[in-house]
Amino acid sequence: MKKIKEVIVVEGKDDTKRIQDAVDADTIETRGSAIDDDTLNLIEKVADTRGIIVFTDPDFSGEKIRKIISAAVPNAKHAFLTKKKAVPTRSHGSLGVEHATPEDIREALASVYTEEDDPVELISMEELMAHGLVGAKSARNKRRELSEILNIGYVNGKQLQHRLSMFGISKAEFEEALRKVEGTEND
Repeated sequence: MKKIKEVIVVEGKDDTKRIQDAVDADTIETRGSAIDDDTLNLIEKVADTRGIIVFTDPDFSGEKIRKIISAAVPNAKHAFLTKKKAVPTRSHGSLGVEHATPEDIREALASVYTEEDDPVELISMEELMAHGLVGAKSARNKRRELSEILNIGYVNGKQLQHRLSMFGISKAEFEEALRKVEGTEND
């Protein structure tokens, strides 16, 4: 299976890990059913550039998240697990995507995802370091400015490469934004 074009919206880190064990995809985590404005804005932006697939737990909180996202992104795709496929293997814990098998996840996504035809070339961590966006004294301010220009939300050094990829930022777009950042430093 090629990389999934859409970004999959899940509830938490364990869901992301389980999704990535099953398929090659990027995820956004809502961190529960109280989705903050920054996360919802990020979901809306990604929906415009790559599309999204909402893949939440088959419970009340998961349905609440689906409703919030569907109100903001009416054309969002949805993948579902049955409660039976989301039961924890141990006697404690709640229903969740993190308990599904890789096969069940692939099956749930099979009818909704699009394969990415031409993935954007990743901007390497070495390039980010060379441009002073990671590991430099002024890296935080440069990342903040770059993030504003590219409209990708502020990220730390670890997240920058992933966010550039998730938004499909090409090397040309990255370099153009970087010129603007470096131009403002010289002012």
